[in-house]
Amino acid sequence: MSRIGKRPIEVPAGVIVSIDPGRVTVSGPKGELRSQVPTRMKIEHEENQILVTRPTERGEDRSLHGLTRTLVANMVEGVTQGFEKRLEIQGVGYRAALSGANLELQVGYSHSMRVTPREGISLEVPVPTQVVVRGIDKQVVGQTAAEIRKVRPPEPYKGKGIRYEGEYVRRKVGKRA
Repeated sequence: MSRIGKRPIEVPAGVIVSIDPGRVTVSGPKGELRSQVPTRMKIEHEENQILVTRPTERGEDRSLHGLTRTLVANMVEGVTQGFEKRLEIQGVGYRAALSGANLELQVGYSHSMRVTPREGISLEVPVPTQVVVRGIDKQVVGQTAAEIRKVRPPEPYKGKGIRYEGEYVRRKVGKRA
């Protein structure tokens, strides 16, 4: 039984929610997000809450119920607070710098790697070994952070590379002579 789908979504003041069949639009102080949602799910906006209900108890409807509620809740959170992912760079000589809106990474290749952020994403480099990815769309923030990490994923022998903040990299023992 879905417990996530039953929880109401609190809509803070200053957030405008527009619900059409199969589409939800949420606009707030940080911007506006649009998303396609399953047309089978019934979305009701009353006062300062949004409720998502499912038509039947079939397995497909039950899974879509929690998914739809989470997507709408992430949109509301995104336009009010926004999302961020932090990346750490480890390795001798490994560093990051901003060049305009682009990110320049020097991570052990013969040339620097350039990452262009997607629309609606802002990159920040507080220190040369840390990158902060910010935006209002949770999926786009996560995808951008994953693309930056993919430039040089952490390797298990020395631990060098780009990793998420707090990510544990399992270390291996090298060969013994």
